[in-house]
Amino acid sequence: MPAPDTQSPVAPRVFVQRFSATRRGARLARLLAALQLVEWGLPHGTDDHDAVTIVVAELAANAVLHGRAPGRDFALLLRREDDRGVIRVEVSDTHPARPARVEPASDAEHGRGLVLVDALAARWGVHDRLGPGKTVWAECARSPVSSPAQRSVVSGST
Repeated sequence: MPAPDTQSPVAPRVFVQRFSATRRGARLARLLAALQLVEWGLPHGTDDHDAVTIVVAELAANAVLHGRAPGRDFALLLRREDDRGVIRVEVSDTHPARPARVEPASDAEHGRGLVLVDALAARWGVHDRLGPGKTVWAECARSPVSSPAQRSVVSGST
């Protein structure tokens, strides 16, 4: 007779959800991503949490503003990859146009989304997806020390 498994269950490391391609859908994607990060042990206000949340917000906004096809949703996938030390963000939409990072004019009101993604993500890119459209992905590196208690021990403060 095998011994019962006494290990605690592993928390899911993938979050997938479809959203309406509206401003409200983009906001909901950001809010649910932030909640999922907290569930994964990345509390509000930490660099890791804030970076991933901003990347999700920018990619979701781009899907709604530039990747919207009438009657089609967009999808968000978050994956916590502990072995690589990253949180991977993927936003898929059905529009064929690929995003391009541009340097906006200093007085431009738009055009900074991918500049932010580029600054916050370790790497990002675009790939085709099954069916129409594309997936824009970004990988945000996790800090080696993420809890306030660990930070004070590492820095030597008490």
